[in-house]
Amino acid sequence: MDVVFYSLGAAEEVTGSRHVLEIDGKSYLIDCGAFQGSRAEADRKNRNFGIATDRIESVILTHGHLDHCGLLPLLVKRGYKGNIFTTPASRDISSLIMMDSANIQARDAMYLRGQAQKRGEKFDWTPLYTEQDAIQAASQMVGISYNRPMYIGDGVNLEFYDAGHILGSAMAFITIKKDGGELRFLATGDLGRKGKPIIRDPGLTPAPDYIVLESTYGNRRHDSADDAMEKLAGLAKRTVKNRGKILIPSFAIERTQELVYYFHLLVDEGIIPEIPIYVDSPMATNATTIFQVHPECYDEEIKAAFIKHHKNPFGFNSLHFTTSVEESKALNDRKGPLIIISADGMCEAGRIQHHLIHNIEDPNTTILTVGYMAENTLGRRIRNREKEVKIHGRWFKLRAQVEEINAFSAHADYFEALEWLNAIDTSRLKGIFMVHGEKKAQAAFKKYLAEHGYPNVDIVQYGKTYSLRD
Repeated sequence: MDVVFYSLGAAEEVTGSRHVLEIDGKSYLIDCGAFQGSRAEADRKNRNFGIATDRIESVILTHGHLDHCGLLPLLVKRGYKGNIFTTPASRDISSLIMMDSANIQARDAMYLRGQAQKRGEKFDWTPLYTEQDAIQAASQMVGISYNRPMYIGDGVNLEFYDAGHILGSAMAFITIKKDGGELRFLATGDLGRKGKPIIRDPGLTPAPDYIVLESTYGNRRHDSADDAMEKLAGLAKRTVKNRGKILIPSFAIERTQELVYYFHLLVDEGIIPEIPIYVDSPMATNATTIFQVHPECYDEEIKAAFIKHHKNPFGFNSLHFTTSVEESKALNDRKGPLIIISADGMCEAGRIQHHLIHNIEDPNTTILTVGYMAENTLGRRIRNREKEVKIHGRWFKLRAQVEEINAFSAHADYFEALEWLNAIDTSRLKGIFMVHGEKKAQAAFKKYLAEHGYPNVDIVQYGKTYSLRD
């Protein structure tokens, strides 16, 4: 049995997850994500795929975030015709994400072509893929529920365990039995956190030989949920007093639904008054519908909310979902107090950019960041409180107040990741491969793991091959 592992993305960086488990010459691709960052760098990295499609036996998708599923349409466009194994909820969410990405690329191409024509310049940029490619990728997805083992190759068994990250997210537990030997390989995807609302805690898997472990928050701790609720309430009260606005750039999947749920609780308990809340993201609106049709992923708390209220816990009287561009534009003329939750979570695209253009120079506006902001993104520059930021080619003074709540992150921090590691059976563990993290975070996380009994950790380098033994 000849087994090797290597990474083609999210190695010593965050976003663009693409990892390969090669078994006796046959390649199993784990995630096929788009890189997010500066436009030129992202375009270069996303087009340079790194593996020929005819070498791929199967694809395993851990969850539906763009940086894990966003290049699946490009994969099928380049000739991949095999199966894409994922959970039923991830199939639905990734279909939504891929279609949205195709639409954004088409709009970007139209806009950039128009700008080039005005300048009398040549324009030859084309989208990575089209809606039809996204549809084809979705058609190749095979849904596998949690804890339902399935053979995906000769002697190769796949079983999904709940990762507790977003709806449908999974850890991929791969058991390889060949030549009288057995090797157990676990890819965590994005590892979630205990005690989150809506979805279940990360599951416990059988004893693995090797773990591919994410490290997004390898050097940062999250706030507690109680502290986050208190801060959220304080910001809401301040906004009411100042008759201002809160802009929340939020990922359409999980984070938006979680924020809505928390605001619902604060209003229900009389902690804050009803404030008009607008979810201004077609994708978030559609994603909320997907949440409603996958109750198999809920934890007991959210199930109890359904029973108690006999209504949708993701909606209440002061909540509004915008459905048109006209409704979105009208929000910029509305007086506060109001709250706008809008995608994209890193402020790199979508309607949030237009709300920032209209409100970023207003001191009565609060920009609340509630998740990870990758390097070189607009969201990271705002979070770092740079004095000026560029949006759609124009410079704006950052006069709005910037606040951050870390408790809403769907990623385990370094303490929570160690807690999960200690809870599983590590009696067979030979090594940990660290991916999906910035260099400083990974160095700190590796040191922390070594100090707590896990010395055999490799920080995965792009393209470097790692041999595995049974």
